[in-house]
Amino acid sequence: MAISTTIKSIQDIMRKDVGVDGDAQRIGQLVWMLFLKIFDDREYEWEMLTDDYQSPLPDALRWRNWAADPEGITGEELKDFVDNRLFPGLQRLQPRGGDYRGVVIRNVFEDAYNYMKSGQLMRQVINKLQAGVDFNKSSDRHSLGDMYEQILKDLQSAGNAGEFYTPRAVTQFMVNRVDPQLHEKVMDPACGTGGFLTCTIDHKRQRYVQTPQDETTLQHSIHGVEKKPLPYLLATTNLVLHGIEVPDQIQHDNTLAKPLISWGPKERVDVIVANPPFGGMEEDGIENNFPQAFRTRETADLFMTLFIHLLRSGGRAAVVLPDGFLFGEGTKTRLKEKLLSECNLHTIVRLPNGVFNPYTGIKTNLLFFTKGQPTEAVWYYEHPYPPGYKSYSKTKPMRFEEFAAEIDWWGSEADCFASRQVTEQAWRVPVEDIVARGYNLDIKNPHQGDQISHDPDELLALYAQQQGEIQTLRDQLRDALAAALAP
Repeated sequence: MAISTTIKSIQDIMRKDVGVDGDAQRIGQLVWMLFLKIFDDREYEWEMLTDDYQSPLPDALRWRNWAADPEGITGEELKDFVDNRLFPGLQRLQPRGGDYRGVVIRNVFEDAYNYMKSGQLMRQVINKLQAGVDFNKSSDRHSLGDMYEQILKDLQSAGNAGEFYTPRAVTQFMVNRVDPQLHEKVMDPACGTGGFLTCTIDHKRQRYVQTPQDETTLQHSIHGVEKKPLPYLLATTNLVLHGIEVPDQIQHDNTLAKPLISWGPKERVDVIVANPPFGGMEEDGIENNFPQAFRTRETADLFMTLFIHLLRSGGRAAVVLPDGFLFGEGTKTRLKEKLLSECNLHTIVRLPNGVFNPYTGIKTNLLFFTKGQPTEAVWYYEHPYPPGYKSYSKTKPMRFEEFAAEIDWWGSEADCFASRQVTEQAWRVPVEDIVARGYNLDIKNPHQGDQISHDPDELLALYAQQQGEIQTLRDQLRDALAAALAP
């Protein structure tokens, strides 16, 4: 049975369980099981390669000893084992001799949950996984990677869980343009499900890994942090699927909770690729970790301050941000002034509507900057829809091939992008003009006049987007008022 068929049949079984409510819970339930199955497959490989290999797991908690037998425990006995022995045992796991594998497993299950109420249905799911997935078969490993990408895409229709998934075409393009070298330390401080990190792994392997030592260098050059349990579990499993032995490079934490001044020179990184959550508000007190001029509860702004701080001199970043950052005032103005004075914001790629549908219809931009030299001019490139498209959808997603025009136009930062040409899609704005505009970076394409659409679908979509933006603003104002009035 194909892996995609196996996963679909598992999700169909879960829909029968009264404890699993919605796509996000189904995905969370599937992934913790998948993680333990894949880890067990890897353990068979490590046992063959290492004579004295010792599992970080107690024997009773290893997949092979409680799950692998299709005639094994089921019903209430299985439910009791998972709830009262497996999860507590993994959450309190004490690694032997500081074994980092045990630390990763404990962190993964720290906030994981078993949502299933039926032990019989759980046994059916486990048997499907045991029979249908073998991570040590190269064909299964490749198919499983593709299938996992589809699982992550499904998050886009799972309510707020969609915030953790950035379309693969976008992550590929951003990583392709910053071109992280083999030895360079790459970080995503808000890594979600790990899309930017896995794209970086693929990029380095395809271009720079030639020896086992190169692979070791790669394995230790990837770093991510994610504070929410479900995406952390997804990211950890995602890196395992991409051949990272046990991804202790991903931390389960809130990067913003650490005072900015505490990030020392040794923690600087060469490359940041990220899509920080936008439209969200941090909990009270987080803003006090930042200098007075940049204090805000808006998550994306705090992350931008952190990104600038974390980059070493000469370090490069590619970041997804909404239009609101470009034209925003107050803290945003001071943050943009800092960005332009400390970094070379050389390129802004303006994406069309719908790239992040159905999670959000807010227009987004890709900002590319290098730390160490002030900005002299910003190049803009307006990414068009492919011919025949009016928007993107599940059946018509954005494709990496669409960025071929940007890649051909891009040029090299080494010669200050001397080869770039002004086109109908690209224009250059001197930094003096941006300063004169009060650091408003929301500069429209001068080669295209205002286009008025009379298409009913487009007008309804625009209306829905505007209503969503208004509601987000109302929510933020309500939160701010409630915080101000709190005793």
